[in-house]
This record gives sequence, structure tokens and C-alpha cells, in this order.
Amino acid sequence: MTDSTPRTIVVLSGGLSHERDVSLRSGRRVSDSLSQHGIEVVMRDPDASLLEYLDTTRPDVIWPALHGASGEDGALRGLLELLDLPFVGSGADASRLAWDKPTAKVVVGLAGVPTPRSITLPRDTFRELGAGSVLDIISADLPVPVVVKPAQGGSAQGVNIVDSTNDLPRAMVNAYTYSDVALIEQKIVGTEIAVSIIDTGDGPVALPAIEIEPISGVYTFEARYTAGETRYYAPARISDEDAARAATVAITAHKALGLRHISRIDLIVDGAGTPWFLEASTMPGLTETSLFPLALEAAGHDVGWVYSALAEAAVREARA
Repeated sequence: MTDSTPRTIVVLSGGLSHERDVSLRSGRRVSDSLSQHGIEVVMRDPDASLLEYLDTTRPDVIWPALHGASGEDGALRGLLELLDLPFVGSGADASRLAWDKPTAKVVVGLAGVPTPRSITLPRDTFRELGAGSVLDIISADLPVPVVVKPAQGGSAQGVNIVDSTNDLPRAMVNAYTYSDVALIEQKIVGTEIAVSIIDTGDGPVALPAIEIEPISGVYTFEARYTAGETRYYAPARISDEDAARAATVAITAHKALGLRHISRIDLIVDGAGTPWFLEASTMPGLTETSLFPLALEAAGHDVGWVYSALAEAAVREARA
């Protein structure tokens, strides 16, 4: 045990986002893994008493295992920074960049990473200019197949693959259920992979890429969190050269967005071996069916050890 080894960690899980149930599952897994390494863990569901509790108890480090807006939009992390409390994961500014998918695409694209052609449309645009006219222009310049998704959010909620222009209006309505802004993106055909990144203090390291093959053909919310609905290949069934390119792209995206400690970069590797950036998660799922723990296991890492090391990194950086 070192001076930076945390004795008490507060794991935050739950929250009020659409991904509350996933967050609760992630929090339990993190708590169990840390407890097995002799660390005292306190689990808290964010509520009106949380900030006073944290400011009074001053835990060694906080692990915000929160998905969706309540944990990944940067707001809570900004408050933790104001309280001068160490926490695992990216800071407030980086979280805001990654949380907004169109913004993340621009930032990562400027770093030289390929990202699919797209257009970002607020709901108000349809009201002001007319849905029919707007969709006609989009369909002419960005033909199907396309992927329609909320500009903010995770776990594939509100995401639809559109193979016919007739289905585009319904997909837009679905996306707007989860966000006031929708992203319409060219569909890249290829192998869907996720590259998880960890940084325990010596710089970001890419874990083995995990290939995602949903039984239904679409990686929906149900396919992500229902055992048996998706086949995962760890490592991904791609060439060593393609895997190396994907790892480089993932680290480039992680750095470009200013992420810290932990992230997951979602990519599509096309037939030419080019990895296309889709989005980044600042607090990837940590449940029994999630990709991040699977990647740790594929790399031969003990999950609890890595979680402890990330917590130690947060403490060291706060003291630096």
C-alpha cells in the first residue's frame, strides 16, 4: 500500500438519466471489485444530500459510475472539481466535449481521424423550415443507409439504422425523444469494434479491440445489456495491422478530447482497414455484459487491480 492508495472510495451510481439501471449495475460491479482488494467502498445514489455529504466526509476518491447526462455531461464533475475532490475519469471540460457527439466528431476529425459524413439538426429546425423540405435535402445529399442518433446520450437509446427514406421521419422522432438535437450520419459498412483506453499514470494504453456482433444485426440497448443477444469477440477478428491502426486511432481520439483515466472509443473498420470514429464514452459500461471489463480480461488484467490503480492515479494527480 502506498501513500496514494485510497482507503475509502465513494462509488456514485444510479442518477436520473435514461441509463439509471445500467449505472446501478456498473456501480455494483465496481464496488464489488474494489472491496475484494481491501478498499472500503460507500455506494451513493446522487440526490440532494450528496454534495453536502461529500464535502463533509471528504472521501479519498470518488468513482462516478454514472451513465448518461447525470454523470457524463460534465456538470457533476465540474462540481467535484469545485469541491477539490479527486475522482476517476475525465474532467468537466473534456466530458462536455465527448458527451456531445457532433462536437466530439469535429474535435476528433481535426486530429486527423476519419469520421462519417453527417449533419446535425436541432428539433427547432424542423419547426421553422418544415420537416418535409429538410428531409428532402438531407436524403438527396446524404442517401440511405444512414444512422440517426440523439446528439447526446448513450447505450444506443434513440438510435436507428435507416435503410429507406420512408423510415427517416420515424427515426428522427425517436432520436428527439432522447435529445433536442439529432445527428444523421453516413452508415459505414464494416466490423464494429470498441477500443477501451486505460491510463494509470504512464499514458493512455489501448486494450484489445472487442468486436461486436449483435444477433439481430443491430446493437440496440437490449442487445447491449441482455445476455446472449450479442456475440463478442475478444480480441476482434481483424488483422493485426487493422488492430494496430484502430488502437492508434482510439488513443488519438482519447487525447484529442482531453480524456483521462478511462474511456471507450467506438469505431467501424471498413473493408480497406480504415477505422472510422463514431463516438467516445467517458464512463463506459462496467456491467457483466459490458465491453470494458471484457477488454480488461482479454488483456490479461485483473479487473479489481485496474480499478484500484485508476483510483490511485486520481489521488496522485489531485496531489500533484
